[in-house]
Amino acid sequence: MDPERIKIFSGRANPTLAHEICANLGLKLSEARIKQFSDGEINLQVQDNVRGADVFIVQPTCTPVERNLMEVLLMIDALKRASANRITVVLPYYGYGRQDRKDKPRVPISAKLVAKLLESAGASRIMALDLHAAQIQGFFDIPVDHLYFRPVLVEYFKSLSLPKLTVVSPDAGGVERARGMAKRLDSRLAIIDKRREEANVAEIMNVIGDVDQAHCLIVDDLIDTAGTLVGVTEALLEKGAASVTAAATHAVLSGPAVERIEKSALLEVVCSNSIPLRDGARESGKIKILSVGPLLARAIQSIHQETSVSVLFERVD
Repeated sequence: MDPERIKIFSGRANPTLAHEICANLGLKLSEARIKQFSDGEINLQVQDNVRGADVFIVQPTCTPVERNLMEVLLMIDALKRASANRITVVLPYYGYGRQDRKDKPRVPISAKLVAKLLESAGASRIMALDLHAAQIQGFFDIPVDHLYFRPVLVEYFKSLSLPKLTVVSPDAGGVERARGMAKRLDSRLAIIDKRREEANVAEIMNVIGDVDQAHCLIVDDLIDTAGTLVGVTEALLEKGAASVTAAATHAVLSGPAVERIEKSALLEVVCSNSIPLRDGARESGKIKILSVGPLLARAIQSIHQETSVSVLFERVD
């Protein structure tokens, strides 16, 4: 690829992943100077010439969410004013994605607001990884490429050859995701019936499906405080599961998450590097990270070369 025609930038959220993507593409990460004024305002300047270029911004809007979101908005505006031909925002993690509908009186639909902010700033296209809800794509009036961590997970768990594997959905909303994993791993499916009284607090109600003597794999899109994850693990073991492993795309791991995982009976928690691991998680012997750098690099190459991105949804070489 011509380094003059394609440019890849990164904010401060996950520069390591951006460098990995560039290494897979044989490109150098383009330069942007990002500083802060003493009052906290972000001071940003694009250092490379982008006139007429196909530009990609790699920036998960993870913690600190407001800073990382503002960085990507300012970078879009700067690139647009610098006459970039096309600006694709690569969101390995979509912040505020969990607030995708009005499920209570007088609450915002934050996922749509973020979509409108990105569009208004001047984004031409969005590339997202495992959105919390697929319908978030509909909040945009620009093209959205929705990639999945699933092919990477399938490859990893097939290599383990776990006997009597059962994929478990931690709630009713994740059944489609778990069913897709179960189909590709040729395994059984179980579902956890739970009732959530408030955010980050879940009560485990019942296990639907046979998990006796099974090696259970809990599949979710993200792990936040790990309260649900630990509760599901305990429920599965009480029903006779032989072991419990978890897999999720986004390792949010806020609050007591790492401590809960370490103290739990979980054998392993497999996540992607969409979000940088927080302090403490890097040293955990139970948390394993699989890279999405090659997947995102191939998607960027496909978009730049105007070839199909859908071929990446189900397989990773």
